[in-house]
Amino acid sequence: MLQLGSKVVIVADQFEQKLPIGEYGYIIAYDRNADNVFDYVVRVPNANRNFLVPDEDVELEEVLIQLEVDRIERESLIDYALATHNEELFNRIMKGDEEEVEEEQAGKEPISREDFIRQVNLKAWI
Repeated sequence: MLQLGSKVVIVADQFEQKLPIGEYGYIIAYDRNADNVFDYVVRVPNANRNFLVPDEDVELEEVLIQLEVDRIERESLIDYALATHNEELFNRIMKGDEEEVEEEQAGKEPISREDFIRQVNLKAWI
């Protein structure tokens, strides 16, 4: 749950209640009614209204800013890789961390059946 007074941005309008998508607001209350789908009461200063919104319709402003920073950073690295003809950097950015996981798995040698049973018994004993 988000804290009271948190600055949030309305990112969706799941129940089509004419929420001002893209506008910021502040969480002013929780809706504790168990029969209600809404989680928060959000005050939107630009609309001069309070809205009941579910948790999926709002996101913290800090999270959205960090996502935008990550996207811009990735795009600038791609532009740099293309400008310098750095194919290795370009491939690493486009494929992400998948290569690192595959290399770690490929680096591990398969263990024998006896070693596996010994490890399981050791963990069970502890």
